[in-house]
Amino acid sequence: MSGLQAGHASTNARDLETTEATKGGTRLTRRQALLGGAAAVALAAGLPSGLGGISATPARADGTTPPNIVYIIADDLGWADLGFRGSDIRTPNLDKLAETGVVFDEFYTQPMCTPTRAAFLTGRYPLRYGLQTGVIPAAGSYGLALDEYLLSQALKEAGYRTALVGKWHLGHAKPEFWPKQRGFDTFYGALVGEIDHFKHSSHGVKDWYRGNKPLEETGFDNSLFADEAAKVVEGHDPKAPLFLYLAFTAPHTPFQAPQEYLDRYKHIADENRRAYAAMISVVDDGVGKLMAALEKKGMRDNTLIVFHSDNGGVTSSLFAGDSKVSGGLPADNGPYRDGKGTLYEGGTRVSALANWPKMIRPGKLKGMVHVVDMYPTLAAIAGAPLDENKPLDGVNLWGSLVEGKPSPRAEVVYNVDPLAGAVRRDKWKLIWKAALPQKIELFDLSSDPYETKDLSAESEDRVRELQDRITDLAGEMVQPLLLMDATRLTFYAPPIAADPATLFNLGD
Repeated sequence: MSGLQAGHASTNARDLETTEATKGGTRLTRRQALLGGAAAVALAAGLPSGLGGISATPARADGTTPPNIVYIIADDLGWADLGFRGSDIRTPNLDKLAETGVVFDEFYTQPMCTPTRAAFLTGRYPLRYGLQTGVIPAAGSYGLALDEYLLSQALKEAGYRTALVGKWHLGHAKPEFWPKQRGFDTFYGALVGEIDHFKHSSHGVKDWYRGNKPLEETGFDNSLFADEAAKVVEGHDPKAPLFLYLAFTAPHTPFQAPQEYLDRYKHIADENRRAYAAMISVVDDGVGKLMAALEKKGMRDNTLIVFHSDNGGVTSSLFAGDSKVSGGLPADNGPYRDGKGTLYEGGTRVSALANWPKMIRPGKLKGMVHVVDMYPTLAAIAGAPLDENKPLDGVNLWGSLVEGKPSPRAEVVYNVDPLAGAVRRDKWKLIWKAALPQKIELFDLSSDPYETKDLSAESEDRVRELQDRITDLAGEMVQPLLLMDATRLTFYAPPIAADPATLFNLGD
C-alpha cells in the first residue's frame, strides 16, 4: 500500500470498524478517535496537550471555544512574489506571519484555480468528481458535485460560524452550487473566476453578491474584500468559533489597482509588473487590516491563519484568463519551472504559511504537503467528526505543525485527466503527457528540484511504476466536466443561422 493509499484509508470516515490506537497506555477505538474530534486524535497520536484542550463542542464550561480558523487564498500569486521570499514587492504583514509561524517547504496545489479550491473544500483530488481539467468557464453549466461534503459544512456542523469573502469559482449556473447552499452562513463576493476588479463584472455581466442576492457597489474588489473580512470579525459573536475563508482575486488578471497603490511602485517601469505588485500590496494591507480586527476583538491568540496561492504565477498567456493582456507576464515563480496551468513545480508548488500564536512554533515544515491535507487537519483542530464526508485523500498534519516534524505524506498526485498525469513518490516525479505525441519525463526532485534533467531513459523501472499509478488513478476518475460541457455546447446547442436579409446582398 502506498503512502497516499495508507493516508486515504486512515481518513475514510465511513469505515468505522473497531481498531485500537495505543499510546502510553491510552487505548482508543477508531470510532472514538473520529467522533471525539481533535482531543481524541491528540491523545491517540501522543500530540502536545494543547490540542487536547480543543473541544468538539462549540463552547466549553470555562467559556472558551475551539480555535477560530482564517483561511486566506491569493489568486495566481508567484512563488517568489512575497517579501519573505526576497521579492522587492513589499508584504510586511505576510512577512510577519511567516516569521512568527510555519513556512511550508513543499506546499502543493492543483495547477489551476477551480481544482485547487475544490481540493481544499473536499479534501479530495478533483479527479474524483470531474473538476480536474481547466476551470469552470463563464459559460459553464456545472459545479462542484452536490454530494461532496465540504469543509464548510463539517465546520458548521461542529458549531462554527462560517463566512466566505471573495472568490468562489466552484459553480455559478445554478443556485444550489452557490456558497450559501454549501455550508457558508454568509457570502460576499464573486461567483465566477475572473472579474473586472473595479466594475465587478465578467464579460460585461455583473457578478457581485451578498448572500444569494446581487449587489450594486463601487470600489476595488480586493479592498472591499478586506473591509468585509474585518467587518465579519468585528461583528462575530465570540461564543462560537469562526471559520473565515478569505479568497482574494488578486493578483489575477486584469492587472488593475487603485492609483494610490500604483504610486507605491513608480520605480517599476513595466506597467503590468507595477500593477501586479500593487495588487499584491492590496492583499497584504488587507491581511494587516484583518489581523488588526482580530487583535481588537481579542481573537488573535485563538486563531489559526493559513495563507497560500491557488496555483503558481502565470507565465503563459494561454492561462492568463479572459482578459486580453498586452506586454509581459509579471509573475515570478523563483527557480521553479514554468507556471500556472502546467504540471511542473512552477505551476503547482506555491508559497504557504500557517500561524497560530502559542500553538505553532516558528520554523519550516519540511516534506510534501498538498492542499487536500487542510480538510482533515482543520477538521481535527476544530473537533469536527469525519462521518459524512467521502474518503479523503488528505492527511492530518497537526503533529507536523506543532512538533516541527516532517510531513508524513509520501505521495502527491499533481493531477490526472485524459490528456496528462503527474505523480510524485518520495523524491521521484513523473509527468506523462498521454495525448499524442506522448511525452514522459522523470525527475529526481531531491537533487533537481527545478526539473532540469529528465531521467526517464535511464530509470525505466521507476517510470513503469509511476505510470502504473497514474493508470490506476485514471481508472478511478470521473470524466472531466469541462469536456462534457464543451461537448454539450458544441453538439447540442441550437444552430446559429444567418440573417435572411443578407441574402439579398449575395449573388446566386
